[in-house]
Amino acid sequence: MRRPLVTETILVLGVSLGASAIWSLLRIIDKLTVGVPLAQQRTSMNSSVTPDRPWLDLAYQLVGIGLGVLPALLALHLLTRDDPAARHTVGFDVRQPGGDLLRGLGLAALIGLPGLGLYVVARALGLNTTIAAAGLAPVWWAVPVLILAAVQNAVLEEVVMIGYLFERWWGAGIGLWQVIIGSALIRGTYHLYQGFGGFVGNVVMGVVFGWLYSRTRRVMPLVIAHAVLDIVAFVGYALLKPHVSWL
Repeated sequence: MRRPLVTETILVLGVSLGASAIWSLLRIIDKLTVGVPLAQQRTSMNSSVTPDRPWLDLAYQLVGIGLGVLPALLALHLLTRDDPAARHTVGFDVRQPGGDLLRGLGLAALIGLPGLGLYVVARALGLNTTIAAAGLAPVWWAVPVLILAAVQNAVLEEVVMIGYLFERWWGAGIGLWQVIIGSALIRGTYHLYQGFGGFVGNVVMGVVFGWLYSRTRRVMPLVIAHAVLDIVAFVGYALLKPHVSWL
């Protein structure tokens, strides 16, 4: 049973975050060999596709968000194929709304403040690019789309990298800390496009999230924490950028 489960996870990762990790490796190699110091480079996220045609840009953004969550739905489908209650087994439900919300907000604060400090230090050491977290045109739908993008990131990453991957790898007989470290390293790798600060910060985040999941078997607090972190980063950047010159 071990080999089919591992093969399945490789295929799921190959069409989702594992593919992102490969592209991210190529992007960091490009950034390191382009002849410009890493700290002087800029990494743009959530950018407009057709800023001259806002209606089409909105369509691009919404389609990207919708397609981006499909691997998480695929992972849940594969889990529920074997166990109809798998969604509850991994804790991706609303059975504990108050507790999940409180744990998620606390976890966001625990991860967010040190993460910001790590980003600042990594930039000062020349190990990270400058992150432009929101590059949408100034349109009325920018903030709602950024919030949706943050939620999509959270659902995709935590359902696939924690709920699905942990259950499958545990089912294949892989040890707890091997699963936690393996998942965290993949998480860090698909953030390498930001620089080495992004890699280290997300590996640490992956270890913390993985350990908490192993204790609680609930992925929803992790989704909430991740969504809050990304909403603060994306929306905060969009709102502050016109008024803060160094962003």
